[in-house]
Amino acid sequence: MKDNDPVLMEDVAEGAPRNLSRRQFLVTSAGVASGALVIGMGIPLTPARAAGTDQMAPGTNVPAFLEIRPDNRVRLLSPFNEGGQGIFTGMAQIVGEELDADPESFIVENAPAGHDYLVVFGKMRITGGSLSTRSSYDTMRRLGALGRQMLLEAAAAQLNVAVDSLTTEPGQVVHTVSGQKIAYGDLAKAALDLPVPDPKSVKLKDPKDFRWIKQPFKRLDVPDKATGKAIYAMDCKVEGMLHAAVQHAPRLGLKPGDIRNLADVQAMKGVHSVHKLDGAVAVVAERFWVAKLGADALQVDWQEPTEAEKAKIRYMPADFSTEAFARHLTEAKGDGTEAESHGNIKTAFDGPGKVISATYHSQYVHHAQLEPASTLARFNADGTLDIWLPNQAPEQFQAQIAKVAGLKPEQVNVNSPLLGGFFGRHFLYPGANPYPQAVALAKAVGRPVKVIWTREQEFLRDPLRPMAAVRFRGALDASGMPVAIEAISATEGPSEALRGHNPKKVDSNAVEGLTGKAYAIPNRRIAQIYVKNPTSLAYWRSVGHSMNDFLYEGFLDEMADAGGKDPYDLRMTLLKGNARLTNLLKAVGDLSGGWKRGPFTAPDGTRRARGVAMASPFGSEAAAIAEVSIDPAGKVVVHDVWEAIDPGSIVNPALVKLQAMSAATLGVSQVLMEEVIYKTGEPEARNYDLYPILPPDRAPRIHVRIVESGAQMGGVGEPPLPAVPAAIGNAVSHLTGKRVRSMPLDKLTLAT
Repeated sequence: MKDNDPVLMEDVAEGAPRNLSRRQFLVTSAGVASGALVIGMGIPLTPARAAGTDQMAPGTNVPAFLEIRPDNRVRLLSPFNEGGQGIFTGMAQIVGEELDADPESFIVENAPAGHDYLVVFGKMRITGGSLSTRSSYDTMRRLGALGRQMLLEAAAAQLNVAVDSLTTEPGQVVHTVSGQKIAYGDLAKAALDLPVPDPKSVKLKDPKDFRWIKQPFKRLDVPDKATGKAIYAMDCKVEGMLHAAVQHAPRLGLKPGDIRNLADVQAMKGVHSVHKLDGAVAVVAERFWVAKLGADALQVDWQEPTEAEKAKIRYMPADFSTEAFARHLTEAKGDGTEAESHGNIKTAFDGPGKVISATYHSQYVHHAQLEPASTLARFNADGTLDIWLPNQAPEQFQAQIAKVAGLKPEQVNVNSPLLGGFFGRHFLYPGANPYPQAVALAKAVGRPVKVIWTREQEFLRDPLRPMAAVRFRGALDASGMPVAIEAISATEGPSEALRGHNPKKVDSNAVEGLTGKAYAIPNRRIAQIYVKNPTSLAYWRSVGHSMNDFLYEGFLDEMADAGGKDPYDLRMTLLKGNARLTNLLKAVGDLSGGWKRGPFTAPDGTRRARGVAMASPFGSEAAAIAEVSIDPAGKVVVHDVWEAIDPGSIVNPALVKLQAMSAATLGVSQVLMEEVIYKTGEPEARNYDLYPILPPDRAPRIHVRIVESGAQMGGVGEPPLPAVPAAIGNAVSHLTGKRVRSMPLDKLTLAT
């Protein structure tokens, strides 16, 4: 880096992130410029010393996380990336609670890649799987407590008093005898020179004494977003930067051959160069719009891979269609590889009651995030690589980018700007990330290059949530109660798509939402038939639950119908003895004003019905009720969604409610209108015109109730989604009298 690198935002002294040179970074981090204590920024000039050990466990090295400034503001490097879910605020509340510092005084930024930040159960680091808070809650509380202890020890030395004669109140240490107070900012320098205490030596607060945890504290990231100061990957700029746009092959696996109009594009004003990449071509230019015009204009002869190459890649055949693939999944034979089994499924269907069967389908869906995929790459004179990109796992990206660039991981500096959203999009998906293109182009041209994928290119390469066809069988006893259920899913899971299929194992992500159900059906069997997809596959918000709970809960309603049972009452009966889930189901019933299935006539004269569903994703429990009608054009109108969520315990109720509303809205969008359709090997939609997402005028009223059962803390970002599509599907089935077994509902013409 150069010392005159441009600053991206306001001065660090004003609390905003900057794009600093290495020299600026070291000087500012060490507090040389401001006199601040840097217990953080990752590169303190005076290294932190662990008491009694040379190796500090992730999440215990206080100087890697915290900086306390002379004005008492606290800078926290968050191990989890902010992408609209509010994790910066939640982390500030957790750390601030034990540090005894007002979260409003916090400036929170994404932490760099490094061992200290592997706080997900002390082993890894991702922002996903609804893991952030539940996997690090105790660790981050302890981090704050360690910082507080260091400040107490520094104050004791300054006042020449015993540590146990001191206490704290927000932002200051207090000598209990004399009443003398010292601000944290005035103790910062001395505290930095102290060893980090043994984590076992600090005592965490009793929850009854919490000041900020469990409060609806306002979000810290909103002011910068509201005033346009927030920086995302595509906003990042460095000196001498070029822009690049790409044209991807129309089908996965094709290679660029001759470019028929190469000379014409090279001659375009502002074009720097044209490049062939893996499965794409790129135009590099001084301005992005010039690069885009050039990339769009390229006339490429796309070549088929060899048979040997096809065996090693995801290859999309020219005759592939989602309609045909859905039939292929439906026709898959066999009993599958078992994922879960209870009781005796072989004899359970021999009883005197009734047996029903049905096949349910899930569809391909896009992530369809509004933030375009982008990466800025810069090689430095010292052999290092600086890279800016949206990601959910900095250390994983660091390792992979190092391989792509031919460097050691420690030579790759991963910068993680704010994310425009998660949705499972920003993981390491082969061929679905622009960073290999940015690295290759920066190396080729000898200057920093920022690659931005247009919406059309993103839709062409976005990896998809899998399709599945699930064959259900259910057995009822003579009284109409379910005694057996079997579900065999023909699909490929996202994890096996990325890591390889093991024929002896089931991808848990492929069957979650089918497995793990709490209903007391004595005989149960869940299995998977592996069917490889030609599309690239990915995680999607709530992963397998996002589709499988729709499928399972729909078939459970079919069993209720076949047995003459009310679906809400049946669930309550099947959950008898499960206090947590019966309480949750009762809570959502009460929230909705009392369960009523319908059909019934609403005050506005519309004919309506309600559906109910439950889900148990990512350590939390959720129950939803939806009320629907059918408009004159035969399309579903969702009027209200009521959802009760039990994450065990929470940090910020306002964030939980916002996440529940966000997830529920995405669930409505998925069940009503989202579907990726392929014909002749190519997706039909290249933008939102052919891939619509839920518009405001179709969004329902969403009502949320948080139930804290006191169970082990679960996730929040994804758990509220899966029950919502199922509740809507069941409501439509009750209203029309015709069972809905697939999504999206907009492709159906319905009538009451």
